[in-house]
Amino acid sequence: MSVKPNAPMPINSPADPVGAEFEPLLSDPFARAWEQPASGLAGVGRIRDRLLGRLAASRAAESMMFTVRRNAQMRRKLADGVFAQDLYVSQVASRAPDRPNAQSLESAVESILPTRVLRPGEPFRARLIELTAGSKLSINALADETVLKKRHREWLVLSGSVRLDNELLALRDYHWTPVGYPSPNLESIDGALLFLRESDPPVDPDDRPQTVRDGDAGWPEYAPGIARRVLWQRNGQAAMLYFAQSGAQVPNHTHGHDEECLMVQGELFLDDLLLRTGDYQLAPAGTGHRITETDTGVVIYAHGDLDLQFVG
Repeated sequence: MSVKPNAPMPINSPADPVGAEFEPLLSDPFARAWEQPASGLAGVGRIRDRLLGRLAASRAAESMMFTVRRNAQMRRKLADGVFAQDLYVSQVASRAPDRPNAQSLESAVESILPTRVLRPGEPFRARLIELTAGSKLSINALADETVLKKRHREWLVLSGSVRLDNELLALRDYHWTPVGYPSPNLESIDGALLFLRESDPPVDPDDRPQTVRDGDAGWPEYAPGIARRVLWQRNGQAAMLYFAQSGAQVPNHTHGHDEECLMVQGELFLDDLLLRTGDYQLAPAGTGHRITETDTGVVIYAHGDLDLQFVG
């Protein structure tokens, strides 16, 4: 199924039985006639070694990534009809309280755990927020607002529509709330799925809450078969939407910032890993991707380098 930017096993079988009339063919001298020449076996061995080497390299690269399958991730109830799924939580974020009464626990943990600095572009937390039809979410049920106001917050509508305070957002609309501003309360009439990212980028005193509407933003051409929409940027990192047509590829590249990919629509190969709609992967700064390609066409939310660092 192709994606349009404006559109909302192994099998273990038993061995085949051998008829009595064919059994003589499996014994000498006939059996030797079917033997593979030694030179042929050597070629098969080389191919096997190459495949095993490729598999080992793929597993080693994948072990450095944080990958979440949405359909396998636990849903946590926040309020009546409202659920959350964590996609990524940094060790730094795990030590900050989500609730006001967690202050004493945070202090105790801080005293025994070593501090860790966020990697370039690493989020505090990334999660999905699902609202059923008619549900509401007070921001105090999401987290302690004193904590949230210290973070840069990005909201992206993945399906349905939602009201953030007095602003109605629909499919692929994007809103960001800078440090120091209160988070909006949420309400959905028909149901919605949102992506929420919390981070700590450099603060600009002129920052104000802003919304980028899907219907107004367009799809500027980025590369053959690929369009890119920059939603937010600061000091070399950016939040972006990519629309890639079927068959499009991105060359081998490395990451100066953490690179997050959330599948909004369609399917994408990141190296040997296939990601489908709703899946998420974070590739830490310093890692890279050899293969980035889609057979179906895909819309991706990505947060990472504004200018990809290609490897020749």
